[in-house]
Amino acid sequence: MNPVLSFLHNFFFNVYPYICLAVFLMGSLARFDRDQYTWKSDSSQLLRHGALRWGSNLFHIGILFLLFGHFVGLLTPHAVYEHFITAPQKQLLAVISGGTAGVLCFVGLTLLLHRRLTDSRIRATSKPTDIGILVLLWLQLVLGIVTLPFSLGHGDGGMMLALSDWAQRIVTFRAGAADALAAVPPVFLAHLFLGMTVFLVFPFTRLVHVWSGFAALGYLLRPYQVVRARRLNVPAGNDRPRSLAAGD
Repeated sequence: MNPVLSFLHNFFFNVYPYICLAVFLMGSLARFDRDQYTWKSDSSQLLRHGALRWGSNLFHIGILFLLFGHFVGLLTPHAVYEHFITAPQKQLLAVISGGTAGVLCFVGLTLLLHRRLTDSRIRATSKPTDIGILVLLWLQLVLGIVTLPFSLGHGDGGMMLALSDWAQRIVTFRAGAADALAAVPPVFLAHLFLGMTVFLVFPFTRLVHVWSGFAALGYLLRPYQVVRARRLNVPAGNDRPRSLAAGD
């Protein structure tokens, strides 16, 4: 490999992931600590419903499935599932389920992006980061869908194992992560790069509200909330009206 290309490959797939993760975690913490009033999704529903319901529902259903699917698929060691599903079967399952979720997400995001760019009221109230993150996610989805035929062309599951090996080496701080991607087609590399870039810009966009969505799961485990009637300066056990008390 050309020395320049070798250096770039090593940087983007050995070093860049840790830069993105550090900015993702520390940037989110800093924004929550310093700018809590900006910690929101900035919904445009009040301006105009339009295609918001279809776009938002399809996008969120698809993106949540893809997020958890990538997380489980890439970070689960092969030894954990090889006893009940083979690598080719897992790759085919990932292509079918991920492809379906990807198409749903792509349709929803396209509706949202079209709505934000063509509606004058929504466009006027949109920040550059609002449009930028939608475009970035849209491109990432396009690349993800383009990878599907390449995955089907490697029916032995080798492509999935190579990507999983890279991800697991990154999260466990093992050397040689970039080497695991040496034979991976460029479209996968571009998909990985944009995916990491989403984490890099995450703290500076409206995507921070995702943290609140995960935090809301704590609502299910919260203790019972004590609700008391609003009666001021009334001693306990003496809450009857004075007229009734006087007639006893």
